[in-house]
Amino acid sequence: MAINWFPGHMHKAQKEIKEILPQIDVVIEVCDARLPFSSENPMITEIRGDKPLIKILNKSDLADPEKTKHWLDYLESQQNVKAIAMTTENSSVAKTIPSLIKKLVPNKDEAGKQINVVIMGIPNVGKSTLLNTLVGKAKAKVGNEPAVTKGQQRIRLEEGLYLYDTPGMLWPKIVNENSGYRLAITSAVKDTAFDHDDIACFAGEYLLQAYPKRLKERYKLADLPHTEVELIEAIGRIRGCVKSGGRVDFHKASAILINEIRDKTLGGLTFEMPEMVEQENHHFAKIQENKIAEREAKKQARGRGRKNKPKKGR
Repeated sequence: MAINWFPGHMHKAQKEIKEILPQIDVVIEVCDARLPFSSENPMITEIRGDKPLIKILNKSDLADPEKTKHWLDYLESQQNVKAIAMTTENSSVAKTIPSLIKKLVPNKDEAGKQINVVIMGIPNVGKSTLLNTLVGKAKAKVGNEPAVTKGQQRIRLEEGLYLYDTPGMLWPKIVNENSGYRLAITSAVKDTAFDHDDIACFAGEYLLQAYPKRLKERYKLADLPHTEVELIEAIGRIRGCVKSGGRVDFHKASAILINEIRDKTLGGLTFEMPEMVEQENHHFAKIQENKIAEREAKKQARGRGRKNKPKKGR
């Protein structure tokens, strides 16, 4: 799914991050524990090099705890990465971050040496709330709408330790299209950027496969529907979303499912796993390769056509 939302301040923020990165010692990325892959910024992998990375899986209270543990093990197996699960309300874990930063750059943890850290994250992932906890007062703006922070700021955490905050950023092109759906489900993008019905169908298909028991219990379903459309229609009938003539108001039923995912009525949910993501990435990479090959073939065909076209006489 294409997300039609890439404000100019995000492009500016990407440029600024690339400019300050040579001064940075440690990178902190705040991700959504429900979608650790889809909520990470691919730019970080490209530009951080071998700098230590602290990967924070925030909102872990909204995720499936068993699957979060699996993700933490997976992330920690990567080079120079430390992974932490966190909730925005649990300040005790957040307050251990400064000491972890110093452990990751022991050569800098000396009197007179300055440690520079940059913190990044997609919109609405809880980065500003975490920052306020680290600082101990409301230095960063906090809100429920994506893209509240729109300017880079440098904050002194403690003696010799400085943190560069950046605006929440999405990126112009998401190669794994399923990531776009997952970002929309968890409200990382504004509701105006997508169609509720499409998102609900994507979520319903996944929930039928990954959390069938939850669906049966929550919506009092004697038999589990076979398809996502049947599931949403069943939810609509149970919740009274029926129009004249007995037709289900699909849009209203879709909104119910999305809202109950977001407010944890359906319990802690995780929408992707490492193995699943690897398969999807391979699939979408193949599609991308085919598109490039098709464009190249058309370009060559146009070139041959121009070459063989007879020249007009004078």
